[in-house]
Amino acid sequence: MMSEDLSALQRLLDRRYSCRGFLGKQVPQETIEEIVKTAQKVPSWCNSQPWQLDICSPKKTKALADALTKAAMAGLQSPDIVFPERYLGVYKERRSTCGWQLYDAVGITKGDREASYKQMIENFRFFGAPQVAVVTTPKELGAYGAVDCGAFVTAFTLAAQGFGVATIAQAAVAGIAPVVREKLGLSTNRNILCAISFGYEDKDHPANQFRTIRAEPSDVIDWH
Repeated sequence: MMSEDLSALQRLLDRRYSCRGFLGKQVPQETIEEIVKTAQKVPSWCNSQPWQLDICSPKKTKALADALTKAAMAGLQSPDIVFPERYLGVYKERRSTCGWQLYDAVGITKGDREASYKQMIENFRFFGAPQVAVVTTPKELGAYGAVDCGAFVTAFTLAAQGFGVATIAQAAVAGIAPVVREKLGLSTNRNILCAISFGYEDKDHPANQFRTIRAEPSDVIDWH
């Protein structure tokens, strides 16, 4: 029999999704602080807690979005952490399936490059989210600092869901690290890992009408 705590976690996981359409309503600062306070409880190597958040007001979010969109349209790609070389096999299949689910939801047909490009640019507008948190990690902690931050990002999105706040974690934003660093005055001794766009979901937005598929435990476990 599932415990009450596990049931609550399952509900949060079932409800959380990557939101790609937001209302303009701002999330109160006290709510954001409670979300972060909750997410802080995740484990990290030697309890180092390497994540640092730079959280933007709606005005700053809009200014950053404008700068990132301009850079993205100019083709700038300069991440602090090297992006995946390629996706192969089942990982490529999962990525492709997710992409086509999104395209189907927003009405983009195969081969419509103009529409797919326009949707891609939405990443740099934070999908219209009123606020964004940029997550950084110390360069000297390398991959393990990034792993710890990944745990924090997951906890942030779940805690936010518990407060009725929608989120989407975005690596695409980290691909234009120089612009993010300049606009937010970030130190060069920290890697820009990702952004978390957040706000209140637009339930009627077509991009919010699908849910991604998850692999079965048997697909990801090798028993020894």
